[in-house]
Amino acid sequence: MNSENFLLSEKIVSPSYVRQGSQARRGHEQLIRQLLEQGKCPEEGWSESTVELFLNELAVMDSNNFLGNCGVGEREGRVASGLVARRHYRLIHGIGRSGDIAAIQPKAAGSSLLNKLTNSVVLDILKLSGVRSVASCFVVPMATGMSLALCFLTLRHRRPKARYIIWPRIDQKSCFKSMITAGFEPVVVENVLDGDELRTDLEAVERKVEELGAENILCVHSTTSCFAPRVPDSLEELAAMCAKHNIPHVVNNAYGVQSSKCMHLIQQGARVGRIDAFVQSLDKNFMVPVGGAIIAGFDAAFIEEISKMYPVLQCCLVASTSVFVFSHERLHDLQEIYSILAEELKRLASAHGERLLHTPHNPISLAMSLDGLQATSDKAVTQLGSMLFTRQVSGARVIPLGKEQIINGYTFRGFMSHSESYPCPYLNAASAIGITREDVALCIKRLDKSLKALKKEGKAARSPSPLASQNL
Repeated sequence: MNSENFLLSEKIVSPSYVRQGSQARRGHEQLIRQLLEQGKCPEEGWSESTVELFLNELAVMDSNNFLGNCGVGEREGRVASGLVARRHYRLIHGIGRSGDIAAIQPKAAGSSLLNKLTNSVVLDILKLSGVRSVASCFVVPMATGMSLALCFLTLRHRRPKARYIIWPRIDQKSCFKSMITAGFEPVVVENVLDGDELRTDLEAVERKVEELGAENILCVHSTTSCFAPRVPDSLEELAAMCAKHNIPHVVNNAYGVQSSKCMHLIQQGARVGRIDAFVQSLDKNFMVPVGGAIIAGFDAAFIEEISKMYPVLQCCLVASTSVFVFSHERLHDLQEIYSILAEELKRLASAHGERLLHTPHNPISLAMSLDGLQATSDKAVTQLGSMLFTRQVSGARVIPLGKEQIINGYTFRGFMSHSESYPCPYLNAASAIGITREDVALCIKRLDKSLKALKKEGKAARSPSPLASQNL
């Protein structure tokens, strides 16, 4: 509805009512105008009605939605199912052109505009979250692991002789497989135990650089967000080391955007040394379906080089619709929930003869020892994980001792604990974006019941039966 149509409407419906509707429409349009002018994250997340209005306006700019369009090519935005078309707001063409994800798609002016705005808003969010000197970023329809692989493949063109990627160990399969998929040989550096925390062994990294030769190393692949008791890598020291030896540095920042500490580490690493790219997940940071990531860095030319390595067109809808309803205030609630979760886990651990592991350098994940539970039965720790899952506690990780895992020919002892020999079994819980106080309360309640049930079973198993006592 434009101003002319509103005037015509006044001949059909009371002018005062039409003017009221026109004013409401202008409220939506003002938000859209601010986005187009500034390209920044809205101070308050948009309502669904504003997002839908904007998406529908953009969709009619794509050729597949032109009223008189006649498509005779092999890719004309045709969709067999109306349900699928509606789910995507009829933004069917995608963005980019074959071989360049950042290029404007002539058939899809609306989708291209949406993509450019999305990248601009995401860049603003990264800056607001703590990486103020980030120069460029773009959204890809791949999860974190494949996005890391894209970064490694781009670096291959700059360092064609390099074979190795130095990787401080973190027991998460996708980031490990990203190096294998890209065709490189991971050099796993074990972490060092400092109190309860597992930290980067900087001396071991330095030794590997000297042993392999800087020219043979594609990059250092470090990590910020991770499961306790591992803590974020020492990014400042690694970044300085990379700058010293002229080795690229790629950071796996999977769910670090929600953590001011993780983002500060990236900012400081770039300030004192070298960080070429950092990759973060969309679903873990923006609460959208799995399948997207953000690749960002401090050299706009290198980030553009990565984007040009992406070989196909992209659907941009998942990322785009999420950032417009995103409210940066959501990130501020996490510290409070983290404190509540830590206090409740500490209280519960004490009641069951366990302890909350001391991991102050991990801003998201917490760990509670399970020594006492392990003593009741060899299978009790793994049983706890099963019990929590059947009681609908998702996301809690139970880590037994001594698990061995082979991934692409590499053997990891103590897998899931980030260490070959962590001192105790433990349980993980995380205060991640979207968690509520109700989630914490229910988790603690169900965990308490599960621990009591397992300990009761353990005592029953160790106690002789009445019949056995009579026989004695």
